[in-house]
Amino acid sequence: MTLGIKIEYYPKMSDKLINKSLNLVNDNKDKWDAPFFIDTTSYINMEEIGETTRSFLDDRIKNIIVLGTGGSIQTLLSLKHLSKKTIYPITSSRAMELNRCLKETTKENSVVIPISRGGETLDVNSTIGTFQKQDYKFLGLSTQGTLNAILKNIGFPILDVPDLSGRFAGSISNVGIVPAYIAGINTEEFLKGLKQGYDQFMTFMKNPAMEMASFIYNLYRKGYKIIFSMPYSENLEGSVGLFIQEISESTGKDKKGFMGSFQSAPISQHSVLEYLLGGTRGVVIPVLWTVEKEINDQTLESSIDYIKGHSAQTIVNYQADATFQALIEQGVPSSKITIDTPDERGIGVLISFIQSAIYYTCLMLDVNWANNPKVIIGKEICNEALKNKTPPEEREKNRKKKADEIFKSFF
Repeated sequence: MTLGIKIEYYPKMSDKLINKSLNLVNDNKDKWDAPFFIDTTSYINMEEIGETTRSFLDDRIKNIIVLGTGGSIQTLLSLKHLSKKTIYPITSSRAMELNRCLKETTKENSVVIPISRGGETLDVNSTIGTFQKQDYKFLGLSTQGTLNAILKNIGFPILDVPDLSGRFAGSISNVGIVPAYIAGINTEEFLKGLKQGYDQFMTFMKNPAMEMASFIYNLYRKGYKIIFSMPYSENLEGSVGLFIQEISESTGKDKKGFMGSFQSAPISQHSVLEYLLGGTRGVVIPVLWTVEKEINDQTLESSIDYIKGHSAQTIVNYQADATFQALIEQGVPSSKITIDTPDERGIGVLISFIQSAIYYTCLMLDVNWANNPKVIIGKEICNEALKNKTPPEEREKNRKKKADEIFKSFF
């Protein structure tokens, strides 16, 4: 198991096919920005982080409330299970999450960390005032825009967010490292695992990340467009969420790319497996994600002989392997990614694997791995409607008018 990570996939590819994919990567890599995310030191100043966060590190701070979405929070969600404090990810102004957070936290035992690179993220700016009104303490991660102005007015400390592609920057910048550090997560071990992973995966030669990229790319050429992930540990779901964001947002442009999705496993075996085994073929690539040694695993008690004495994760892993074999027996191309343990170093290696594989896949598809030009469309529509106080019935009318124009004679 290389660096504590293993990839198993079927059908296996020939060296000739992998080399063709590798040639594409090397032919296209100079078309786009260099992969900044392999630099695990330049964008982080741990001395500054330690100094700025000192007042939030004592035992009185029990809760970390993070206002952020997408790339601003996904790396932290990958590490959330390792936190020594309670993390409340507030990704939007949905009332359930806000009410629960406000009910379970106080201004004395919490710090609010709003995160936004451009400072204009509605999901962040719409919630910050709620905590400000109740005198919560803030530590801002922002460099410009409305959010930065609000934070300066409040008077709490602010740390910079680099002007980099957010989904790739979280692990090597203040965005992911600052809240993780305050949460008591061993960021040093995480960054060590991240670097060790990139040292092996970002070689532009045959390696596990390159093989994973080649596998899904060559299936794409056969018509596969959806990657369905099945994480067999809750501690992997944050990392799988990062994979889904990156595969969808990075490859999905120029009318190309993959759609990522997931459901927790083994529950996914009881909901979507029938489709994967017996439904439409040539569309979905199942990816199973497992751990060898689960954190806080426990021995099961059972009157069933073949269950008694096994650990909980062992039973889950038997199910994962059986599902994987069932997919293979039914002729469904699929893969399984296994890490040794989801500790800080293991998650660092896993994220380096994910980001390397996504980067290589984008180069094979010949698309810009770093940008996301279409995301702004919905944001502009939303902001305009809010500023104009457009009522629901008029918003529906606008949609209908556009649809009638665009989908004329569609069916």
